[in-house]
Amino acid sequence: MHNEMYHSHNNDYLEICRSYKAIYEIPSVKEDPAQWIPVLRKICWHLVLSPHDPMQSSLLNSTLEDKNLSEIPNFRLLLKQLITMEVIQWTTLWNRYIDEFENEKNMLGGSLCNKAADDLRQRIIEHNILVISKYYSRITLKRLAELLCLSIQETEKHLSDMVVSKSLVAKIDRPMEIVCFQTAKDSNDILNSWAMNLEKLLELVEKSCHQIHKETMVHKAALKI
Repeated sequence: MHNEMYHSHNNDYLEICRSYKAIYEIPSVKEDPAQWIPVLRKICWHLVLSPHDPMQSSLLNSTLEDKNLSEIPNFRLLLKQLITMEVIQWTTLWNRYIDEFENEKNMLGGSLCNKAADDLRQRIIEHNILVISKYYSRITLKRLAELLCLSIQETEKHLSDMVVSKSLVAKIDRPMEIVCFQTAKDSNDILNSWAMNLEKLLELVEKSCHQIHKETMVHKAALKI
């Protein structure tokens, strides 16, 4: 519990999630629904509150595969929404889960901090931006703000924060008010691209050498005549 309190103070939701995951895997907890259901709820909340990254994505998918999740279908639906390539309406989601959220927050030993509601809204906005980036390569800031139900200023701030944190690759053309989304390349893609470019360069050098040699032979033959 000390670990959860420390990480909660630091708003490190993914570490809190991992701590609860360790508790959840204890055999005596796994055998008793009265123990594992509250812990699984906490795992779900902290997964949703965690910024999107490879570890969060891995934990999210492994949790969705857990058969026990069918015992708390509301939370299964919550997690499913985060892996679906659809824009989530914040007000609809919040109205559906506000009671569950407040119960968790006010519960004795509840681990959701006071700013958790703001962080949840932030995660939903980030999810929506990532979804939109899959469907658009270019979009006006005005249209993006409309899709996100935000002001242009808020939209620009969320975009900038995501670019800085490297969770999104995008460029904002401020004079034109256009956002250009780009696909992030992983290290393998970069290495493959580099290897292909090197191969093309070597082919070009080989052709150039062959051409130079050919022209030299023609020139020498001309001198002998």
